[in-house]
Amino acid sequence: MVMTHQVDTQWMGKMKFNALINGHTVVMDAPERAGGEDEGPIPKPFILTALSGCTGMDVVSILSKGHKSVTGFNIKVTGEISKEQPIEYVAIHLSYNFAGPGDCKEAAIKAVTFSQEKYCGVSHMLKKILPVTWDINYNGGCVFSNKPVPADSQEN
Repeated sequence: MVMTHQVDTQWMGKMKFNALINGHTVVMDAPERAGGEDEGPIPKPFILTALSGCTGMDVVSILSKGHKSVTGFNIKVTGEISKEQPIEYVAIHLSYNFAGPGDCKEAAIKAVTFSQEKYCGVSHMLKKILPVTWDINYNGGCVFSNKPVPADSQEN
């Protein structure tokens, strides 16, 4: 049997749409300058939202199964947008930010690595079409980054 996801989207007038996802309504709209009423976010950032939710749930699940507890966790996702039409993401970067006891730092790094390399289907799909990089910050300090250093900032 083929498994599927389905989203039903209804136009609500002007630039507003309501999407029904598993019984939950998500509102999308455009800003007034683009003909909308700004009653919801524009659609494109939902890709970043899906990525952060997918990997975030992986990380929390992995930490929980390993009996590791952090006191804080958030993810900031940045999508670099093309300069020409069609406007699309050309690169995505995630910053995983943890707070917690020192003995959970390695578990956090391992959880993010497993999510990015094995479990997160959204990240896996996006990596087929654009670069997805990430860094991990623990108690305010960067403990991992796979973001390339720009050539003009490297020392010779």
